Formats: sequence, structure tokens, C-alpha cells
Amino acid sequence: MKAPDDPVLDEFCDSLWLEDGLSRNTLDSYRRDLTRFQLWLDHERHTTLLAAAHSDLLAYLAHRVAARTKATTTGRLLSSLKRFYRFALRQGKISADPSINIDAPKLPRGLPKSLTEEDVEKLLAAPNVEAALGLRDRTMLETLYASGLRVSELVTLRISQVSQDMGVVRIMGKGAKERLVPLGEEALAWIRRYLKESRPQILARRVADAMFVTNRGGAMTRQAFWHLLRRHAARAGLTKSISPHTLRHAFATHLLNHGADLRVVQLLLGHSDISTTQIYTHVARERLKQLHAKHHPRG
Repeated sequence: MKAPDDPVLDEFCDSLWLEDGLSRNTLDSYRRDLTRFQLWLDHERHTTLLAAAHSDLLAYLAHRVAARTKATTTGRLLSSLKRFYRFALRQGKISADPSINIDAPKLPRGLPKSLTEEDVEKLLAAPNVEAALGLRDRTMLETLYASGLRVSELVTLRISQVSQDMGVVRIMGKGAKERLVPLGEEALAWIRRYLKESRPQILARRVADAMFVTNRGGAMTRQAFWHLLRRHAARAGLTKSISPHTLRHAFATHLLNHGADLRVVQLLLGHSDISTTQIYTHVARERLKQLHAKHHPRG
């Protein structure tokens, strides 16, 4: 997908980065949505982003829906368009916002997929910790489950962000918001062992500030960790579809199952809005229903 260079997209993405501190992945997503719209406008309506009318936006959204685009993807696209045109209006590049009065599609509120505590134990035990890379993998899984980090936060974690004395990890999350997340003794023990035994062996005298390193001496990519996770899940005999986010869901759900306060879970996950965290209460409630049905004599 290649579109003519458009300075206004550069200005828009720069403003998002400066105002909200959005990640490169999020900025790329905005740019990709707008570039696709720009190409469609050029081909189908012979106009530009800044000259697009309300009817052009409606026609494009209808085109995407006809192409069986998921409601979540359409919602994200509309969000990109609305944000871009608010920016353009604020900058005086357009006189009216063509995205006004276009409603986002209704999204089904699906429950996040999670793992049972038994599933997690099997997954954590899958790596061969006698091998340097296996010990690294076990430590990454323990850290992810103990902290509920996003996968991007895990793979970019630096040694300086982990305080072994305090038992916390310092994370700069979405929107450049910092939070301190406890690690727990189990994860800390694995981190200490990994730093002592495995990391020096993997680096082979090379220097790196990344906590979790690869044989090449640098940080791991999100895609590499995803494949690593799937491999260990298969070794553990787990047939469920598992992603790094599944362990983040498990972290939140298991905390709530054991009585954690929703506001505490919100802080640990780095959610800016409590409503984002409330989805996990449904997961915990379903778990309680299952336990009641299984163990109560009138269940």
C-alpha cells in the first residue's frame, strides 16, 4: 500500500505523538487507516483527504462494510477519521468536520479469553529451564503473569526498570503514563536466576540494556514472543488459542477471583478508564457461577 506523501499526515501523527505520547504501533495504525482512505478517495471520488465531504466518508464506510470488514475494525477506522478531521479543523485546514454525526458501529461485548490457574501452571512449567533460552522463556512467562504487562511492555523492558529491592517494575505505558507494578516473590526469584545464569550466557560478553535478550544480543520482538508462547502452550498440552494478551487477562481475572479490588486491578493494568477493566468482572462472575453450580447442593 503506497500513497503519495502527504505532509498533513505527518503533521497529524506528530501532533498525536506530542500530545498523547502514542506508541509507534498506534501511530502506524492511524497512518495506515488514513492512507487507505486517501487512496480510495483518489480512485473512487477524485478528491483528497482535506476536501472529502460527509457523503464521501459514509460511502467509504459502506464500502468497507460491504467488504465484510469486522465491526471492531470499522470502529477503529472511524475513530481514526474523526480524530484526523478534528485535528484538521483545529489547525484551520478545513472549515467543517465531515465526520460529525457518523456513529460508530455497535460492538458485541465479548468476554476476554482467559486461562484457569491450572492452565497457567502447565504453561509456566513448559520451558526447559536447564537450557539458557528455556530459563529466559520461563522468566518472561512468570513476569508476564505476575505483572499483567502488555506484550510491548514486556519485550521492551530494560534492566533499569526492575527494582529487585522493592520488588516492582516501573512501566511507561500508553499515553506516556508511568505506573509501578509489583512482581511477587516467585517472579523475582526467576528474574534473579535468569540474570545470574542465563542472560550472561545468551549475551556471550555482549552488552545490552534490554532485560530479555535473544541470541543476537538484542531485545525480542512482539512477534517472536508470540511464537515462543504458542510453542510452549503446545508443549504444555493446552488446546486453547493463546496469545500474550491471554496471560494479561489471566492476571486480571485471577486477581479478581481471589478478592482484589477492581480499582487496584485498573491501576496494575494501566487502564485510564475503569470501564475498560470492568469487563473482567464478568469473567470472574462467570467463574463464580461455575463454582456454585459445581459445588453447591442446590447448584
